[in-house]
Amino acid sequence: MIGAPLDLDAVRAFVRIAELESFTRAAEATGTTQAAVSLKLKRLEERLGCRLFERTPRYVQLSARGAAFLDHARDLLEAHDRALASLTRGRQRIAIGISDHVAGPELPALIARMNAQDPQLVIEIRIGSSGDLLQSFDRRELDTVIVRLHAGRTDGDLLTEEQFGWFAAPSWQHRADEPLPIATMAEPCGVRALAGEL
Repeated sequence: MIGAPLDLDAVRAFVRIAELESFTRAAEATGTTQAAVSLKLKRLEERLGCRLFERTPRYVQLSARGAAFLDHARDLLEAHDRALASLTRGRQRIAIGISDHVAGPELPALIARMNAQDPQLVIEIRIGSSGDLLQSFDRRELDTVIVRLHAGRTDGDLLTEEQFGWFAAPSWQHRADEPLPIATMAEPCGVRALAGEL
């Protein structure tokens, strides 16, 4: 038969005593009196039907039953705090900038995976040129950006490296005296600039 539910304040006091190995320090840490901490522990021990600490005038030490209960007590408090946080926090938002050179057909699946990790998370995606996205990041309009490497920036991490190549139909021939027609992004565009240098 399941008895009355545990008093979470008493469980919290028990964990604090165990961590600080002192009723006095536990009282100071929780902003209460030693008598109040002792009373909470006494009620918890009565509810559990066992002593949680071995106490002498010189030390406070977990009993065998107390040591066995400690991890469960911590888990209980963490679950309680997570449950409250899930109800009381507002929806979190993250704004991500992704370079138009990086964004691809896998983007919706990646967003869905992020949303599955935290359904309360609002994900805003902004696609644009690397330069524009970095400016927005510097103005703190975006939380993070995935862009092409920009000279002079040292505040990011390298995610991957791309190879630049030229491709044409097997039958295509180019005469050296004719300009080469290229389809590119509008300026400013790092890939366009790189193509012009080759």
